[in-house]
Amino acid sequence: MSALEIVIAVIVLLVLVLAVGGLVATGRRQRADDPALRAELETANEALALARATDKGWERSLLEEAVRAAFAQRSNAEIRDLQLVQVVDRPGTEDDQAVFRVVTDHGSEHLHLDRHGDTWVAR
Repeated sequence: MSALEIVIAVIVLLVLVLAVGGLVATGRRQRADDPALRAELETANEALALARATDKGWERSLLEEAVRAAFAQRSNAEIRDLQLVQVVDRPGTEDDQAVFRVVTDHGSEHLHLDRHGDTWVAR
């Protein structure tokens, strides 16, 4: 085998390795972008946030009421779903925060609430 044949073989092998790596990376990205997977992750995040909120004695109905009132001030869109996606529980109650994903027919957005005493106020 001549030096030229070795160089060509190495280049072909390198191209094959890069092509296989690209296919693997693309497959992983497609699985990560899969709507069913995203929905499953959001459900898991919501369950985790709700479990933490319930454990800390937060009243979910008060949180949802505050989100609905704050969203009504911003938009006339009808809320299809409210998902509690994050709970920030700092020492005391004045620094507590909750983040909801508000889903409407037009899309979704995150709405942040801050706790002031026993009431929740949108940022």
